Amino acid sequence: MFAIIQAAGWPIWPLLIASIIAMALIIERLIMLRRVRIVPAGLLENAVTAYQKQGISSELISKLAKDSPLGQVLAAGLRNTKSSRYVMKESIEEAGRAVTHELERFLTTLGTLASISPLMGLFGTVVGMIEIFGSQSPTGTNPQILAHGISVALYNTGFGLVIAIPATIFFRHFRGKVESFVVEMEQQASKLVDIVHGERADYTGASDQNQS
Repeated sequence: MFAIIQAAGWPIWPLLIASIIAMALIIERLIMLRRVRIVPAGLLENAVTAYQKQGISSELISKLAKDSPLGQVLAAGLRNTKSSRYVMKESIEEAGRAVTHELERFLTTLGTLASISPLMGLFGTVVGMIEIFGSQSPTGTNPQILAHGISVALYNTGFGLVIAIPATIFFRHFRGKVESFVVEMEQQASKLVDIVHGERADYTGASDQNQS
């Protein structure tokens, strides 16, 4: 590995740093963007049951807000159950925007690395080409400088692509997951608004009937 880095020359170091950052971001997002952590199954049903049996309490709202991003959205709605439908939806939308921003954390950085890695590799290629042309002299070609220039050009180009391809794949994958989670949270929050304002008076009961 060290021999490859040595053959690739100094332009490989920014690419190595970019690869470490990209790998760290991918691992972090894989851990954080899990369905069980973002939209736990049965959370809406449990929240509705607690609301219908006990009403709104600070303990219920605090427990929901600490549970998950979906819980934060539902808690924002339950804080405004005594307000109009419009106010309740506004509070949910505000919480949803904050949650979405949190879910998209680091994705811009990952997308940027995916975009600039080929350019960084191209820069290494240019450096290698300069060395290749520098190997030419009136007395002939210096084979050592020529070989090193070719190594710099090829290794940097290849390494830039090795970083860019998986970074692009995971960037698009995470963006798709976030959009899916946001849509699901919006749907569940809308159900909560309908339940509180009487348009779905017995959501859990209707769910049981549909399952049976």
